[in-house]
Amino acid sequence: MSIIKKKYGEFQGEEVYAFTLSNNNLQAEIISFGGIITRLIYKDVDVVLGRNSLQEYENNKGYLGALIGRNSNRIESAEFHLNCKNYKLFANNGRNNLHGGKVGFDKKVWDAEMLDGEEPSLTLRLTSPDGEEGFPGEVKVKVTYTLTKDNAIKIHYQGESDQDTVFNMTNHSYFNLNGHSSGTVDGHTLWVDSEFYTPNTDECIPTGEISSVKGTPFDFSTDANLGERFASDFGQIRMFGGFDHNFAISGSGYRLAAKLRGDKTGIVMEMYTDQKGVQIYTANALAEGTIGKDSAIYGRHHAVCLETQAFPNNLKYSHFPSAVLKKGEKYDTTTTYKFQ
Repeated sequence: MSIIKKKYGEFQGEEVYAFTLSNNNLQAEIISFGGIITRLIYKDVDVVLGRNSLQEYENNKGYLGALIGRNSNRIESAEFHLNCKNYKLFANNGRNNLHGGKVGFDKKVWDAEMLDGEEPSLTLRLTSPDGEEGFPGEVKVKVTYTLTKDNAIKIHYQGESDQDTVFNMTNHSYFNLNGHSSGTVDGHTLWVDSEFYTPNTDECIPTGEISSVKGTPFDFSTDANLGERFASDFGQIRMFGGFDHNFAISGSGYRLAAKLRGDKTGIVMEMYTDQKGVQIYTANALAEGTIGKDSAIYGRHHAVCLETQAFPNNLKYSHFPSAVLKKGEKYDTTTTYKFQ
């Protein structure tokens, strides 16, 4: 049980630090730039993709390991309507807004506070001013990473706004349980506690439908081989070259939502959350030949992202769970990734 701090670099005159948390068989390195998980090592296997330096993370295409905010995923046409007012956002994904805009939380230097002990933790804080990236309200944000006694990394997201706003955070780690440099996750198996998913338009934005997974490659009610699913002729798979979809998680409250298994290491990762949705993304757009940390070569389908969140583009559809954070209310949600 320990936590170590060291300087990682500088960004626009601000010092950036790396924090290494260790507990039992699990070790995590997190940097104060973007709250990025740069390494996550379980029993000597680094299970997250990453980059080599702060300079590479400054241009972190694909958001490897980063905290996402104010809003995770896409907002159609880069605008939304709230309280009889229209808010225009930055269009950084074609005509749409993605992961908070041009300068989201992934590109911020966060204030950091360490707490060592039986379960070492790192608390990151920032204040997002009113109007930042077009979003209303000043939001005070707090994210705490904790390594638990049972080999898990727990992420506790908190926020409070002085105006009604949109607020919907996640973490964008790319998991490969065979090791970050081991190639594709075709041999991984995945289980998801979900009976429904939201089909996408060709811009990867939900159409508004909530469709049953039964009889489709989106049915992960029993452990399913990812490579076999990638090979499916199902339209939503072919459109994106894999999965980049929101799944409605069954049940409510904090519960087991998904389980991923590496075929070569046998490592199992369980994901627990109190969120209603999870975006499952299988690194379809990760360019072949991408140079990662430790000289690893990354490419398409080399990882799985399990991004817990409110449903994407939810302000357009009243039947989707809303990501509106009311003035004075507290945003409070937890997601845990547990290894065995």
